[in-house]
Amino acid sequence: QAQLIESGGGLAQTGESLRLSCTASGRALSEYILGWFRQAPGKEREFVSAIGRTGETTYYADAVKGRFTISRDNAKNTMYLQMNFLTPKDTAVYYCGAGEFSDYVTWRTYDYWGQGTQVTVSS
Repeated sequence: QAQLIESGGGLAQTGESLRLSCTASGRALSEYILGWFRQAPGKEREFVSAIGRTGETTYYADAVKGRFTISRDNAKNTMYLQMNFLTPKDTAVYYCGAGEFSDYVTWRTYDYWGQGTQVTVSS
Protein backbone atom coordinates (compact mmCIF):
# COMPACT_ATOMS: atom_id res chain seq x y z
CA GLN A 1 0.00 0.00 0.00
CA ALA A 2 1.30 3.45 -0.91
CA GLN A 3 1.26 6.40 1.48
CA LEU A 4 1.30 9.79 -0.18
CA ILE A 5 2.28 13.08 1.41
CA GLU A 6 1.77 16.47 -0.26
CA SER A 7 3.79 19.54 0.58
CA GLY A 8 4.46 22.98 -0.80
CA GLY A 9 1.09 24.60 -0.39
CA GLY A 10 0.63 27.96 1.21
CA LEU A 11 -0.38 31.53 0.58
CA ALA A 12 0.40 33.31 -2.67
CA GLN A 13 -0.67 36.50 -4.36
CA THR A 14 -2.14 36.69 -7.83
CA GLY A 15 0.54 36.10 -10.41
CA GLU A 16 2.90 34.33 -8.08
CA SER A 17 4.08 30.71 -8.20
CA LEU A 18 4.06 27.70 -5.94
CA ARG A 19 5.45 24.20 -6.38
CA LEU A 20 3.68 21.24 -4.85
CA SER A 21 5.39 17.96 -4.14
CA CYS A 22 3.91 14.52 -3.56
CA THR A 23 6.22 11.98 -1.96
CA ALA A 24 5.39 8.32 -1.55
CA SER A 25 6.41 5.62 0.85
CA GLY A 26 5.53 1.97 0.97
CA ARG A 27 5.41 1.40 -2.77
CA ALA A 28 7.36 2.59 -5.77
CA LEU A 29 5.55 5.44 -7.49
CA SER A 30 6.80 4.17 -10.83
CA GLU A 31 4.07 1.52 -10.63
CA TYR A 32 1.31 4.13 -10.80
CA ILE A 33 -0.34 6.75 -12.88
CA LEU A 34 -0.23 9.92 -10.77
CA GLY A 35 -2.55 12.86 -10.63
CA TRP A 36 -3.31 16.14 -8.94
CA PHE A 37 -6.84 17.08 -8.03
CA ARG A 38 -8.23 20.00 -6.08
CA GLN A 39 -11.28 20.71 -4.04
CA ALA A 40 -12.61 24.13 -3.14
CA PRO A 41 -15.14 24.62 -0.32
CA GLY A 42 -18.59 23.46 -1.37
CA LYS A 43 -17.35 22.01 -4.64
CA GLU A 44 -16.54 18.55 -5.88
CA ARG A 45 -12.98 17.32 -6.26
CA GLU A 46 -11.81 18.29 -9.75
CA PHE A 47 -9.07 17.10 -12.02
CA VAL A 48 -6.02 19.34 -12.37
CA SER A 49 -3.29 17.30 -14.03
CA ALA A 50 -2.02 13.74 -14.44
CA ILE A 51 1.11 11.99 -15.62
CA GLY A 52 1.86 8.51 -16.88
CA ARG A 53 4.30 6.08 -15.35
CA THR A 54 7.31 7.20 -17.38
CA GLY A 55 6.40 10.87 -17.46
CA GLU A 56 5.95 10.94 -21.22
CA THR A 57 2.17 11.31 -21.05
CA THR A 58 0.62 14.31 -19.34
CA TYR A 59 -2.87 15.76 -19.12
CA TYR A 60 -4.10 19.12 -17.91
CA ALA A 61 -7.44 20.63 -17.15
CA ASP A 62 -8.27 23.55 -19.42
CA ALA A 63 -8.29 25.88 -16.43
CA VAL A 64 -4.60 25.29 -15.73
CA LYS A 65 -3.19 24.52 -19.17
CA GLY A 66 -0.24 26.73 -19.94
CA ARG A 67 0.21 27.76 -16.30
CA PHE A 68 0.80 24.49 -14.44
CA THR A 69 3.41 21.82 -15.20
CA ILE A 70 3.33 18.30 -13.83
CA SER A 71 6.45 16.17 -13.55
CA ARG A 72 7.73 13.15 -11.70
CA ASP A 73 11.05 11.78 -10.51
CA ASN A 74 10.64 8.05 -10.01
CA ALA A 75 14.13 7.75 -8.54
CA LYS A 76 13.02 10.10 -5.76
CA ASN A 77 9.53 8.60 -5.55
CA THR A 78 8.16 12.11 -5.95
CA MET A 79 5.75 13.98 -8.20
CA TYR A 80 5.61 17.76 -8.63
CA LEU A 81 3.16 20.40 -9.74
CA GLN A 82 4.70 23.72 -10.71
CA MET A 83 1.96 26.35 -10.55
CA ASN A 84 2.62 29.70 -12.20
CA PHE A 85 0.47 32.79 -12.66
CA LEU A 86 -1.80 31.80 -9.84
CA THR A 87 -5.21 33.39 -9.49
CA PRO A 88 -7.80 33.33 -6.69
CA LYS A 89 -9.69 30.69 -8.69
CA ASP A 90 -6.83 28.30 -7.94
CA THR A 91 -7.58 28.45 -4.22
CA ALA A 92 -8.36 24.93 -3.01
CA VAL A 93 -7.01 21.93 -1.18
CA TYR A 94 -4.76 20.07 -3.57
CA TYR A 95 -4.57 16.29 -3.42
CA CYS A 96 -2.20 13.89 -5.10
CA GLY A 97 -3.42 10.49 -6.12
CA ALA A 98 -1.91 7.26 -7.40
CA GLY A 99 -3.76 4.72 -9.48
CA GLU A 100 -2.69 1.43 -11.00
CA PHE A 101 -5.42 1.43 -13.64
CA SER A 102 -6.53 5.02 -13.51
CA ASP A 103 -8.06 6.75 -16.51
CA TYR A 104 -6.02 9.83 -15.51
CA VAL A 105 -8.89 12.30 -15.16
CA THR A 106 -11.49 10.64 -12.90
CA TRP A 107 -10.72 10.78 -9.19
CA ARG A 108 -12.66 7.60 -8.46
CA THR A 109 -10.19 5.61 -10.56
CA TYR A 110 -7.31 6.42 -8.21
CA ASP A 111 -6.35 3.98 -5.47
CA TYR A 112 -4.38 6.09 -3.02
CA TRP A 113 -4.57 9.70 -1.85
CA GLY A 114 -2.56 12.10 0.21
CA GLN A 115 -4.06 14.20 2.97
CA GLY A 116 -4.09 17.36 0.87
CA THR A 117 -2.28 20.67 1.02
CA GLN A 118 -4.00 24.04 1.11
CA VAL A 119 -3.28 26.60 -1.60
CA THR A 120 -4.70 30.07 -1.05
CA VAL A 121 -4.28 32.80 -3.63
CA SER A 122 -5.18 36.36 -2.71
CA SER A 123 -6.01 39.11 -5.16
